[in-house]
Amino acid sequence: MPSSIAIITDTDSSLPASLAGQLGIQQVPIAVQFGNETFDAQTEINDAQLFARIDRENRLPTTSAPSPARFSLAFQSAFDGGAEAILCLCVSSIVSATYNNALMAARDDFPGRDITVIDTLSLTMGQGFIVQAVAEAALTGASKQDLIGLAEDVRQRSHLFAALSTLKYLAMSGRVGQLAAGMAGFLNIKPILTIQEGKLDILEKVRTRSKSLDRMLDLAQQESGGKPVERMAIVHVNALEEGKKFEAKVRASLSCPNEILYAEFTPGLSVHSGSGLLGVAFVTK
Repeated sequence: MPSSIAIITDTDSSLPASLAGQLGIQQVPIAVQFGNETFDAQTEINDAQLFARIDRENRLPTTSAPSPARFSLAFQSAFDGGAEAILCLCVSSIVSATYNNALMAARDDFPGRDITVIDTLSLTMGQGFIVQAVAEAALTGASKQDLIGLAEDVRQRSHLFAALSTLKYLAMSGRVGQLAAGMAGFLNIKPILTIQEGKLDILEKVRTRSKSLDRMLDLAQQESGGKPVERMAIVHVNALEEGKKFEAKVRASLSCPNEILYAEFTPGLSVHSGSGLLGVAFVTK
C-alpha cells in the first residue's frame, strides 16, 4: 500500500532510478546545459554520454538547479497520486539553489498544503541514503515527524570518501589552474574528497591511483570506528569495472552489508569531478 506521505528528492542524490522506482521516490532532475541545449540529468543524459560529449567538444556544460516550476509539477503529481503530505529532501543548499527553489514552489503554488522541504546538507549517496531510509520508513506508516527525525539521524551516521582520477576537468572548469593541474598530473596526484560542512571538499592529496584507493579504505575504517555498516554504495563516474574490483577490498576492510549498491555520481555532480571518480559511501549502525 502506498504511503500517504510522498517522498521527493533531486538527482544529485545519485539514487539509482530502479531503486527510486521501487520505493516510490520522485527525483526532480538537475539541468545540464550545452549551449542552447538542455538535458535532464539521469533521464536524458547519463555520465557516459556527458563525458563523451565533453571530450568530443573539449568544453564543460553548465548545470542548474531544478526550477520552482519543476518542483511544482512534482508536488502536484504527488498530490494527484493520493499523497496527503510531501517530504522533499534536497541536495545541500550550500552547493545548489535546489532547496530554495523547492521552498519557493511549496510556498507560492501550494499555500496551506502539507509540504516539508528539508536541506539534507549532503549530496550524492550521502543524500541518497537519507532519502532511501525515509522512503522505506514512510512505507511502514511512520509519521512525518518521525521521518524528519530519521533524516537527521541518518545524515549524522553517513560518510563518503571518493578519489578523483584526474584534475583535467577541474582545470576546464577553472576550479584548478591549468598549470596546477598539469603539475598534479605530472606528479600523479589523486585528491580524495569527502563531504564537509555541506559540500564536497578535498580532504587529502595522495600519489598514485592505487594509493588513493587504499587511503580511502583507511579513512573509511577510521570513520566507521569498528561499527557495522547498515548501508553501503560504490559511487563512480564511468568506473564500473574498477568499482567491482574495489568492492572486494572494501569487503575485506569493513563490516559490510550483504548488498552493496552501485551508484553513478550522475551528471549534476560528475561534471564537477570528472570521469573516473571512484568512492565509497556508507551509513554506520
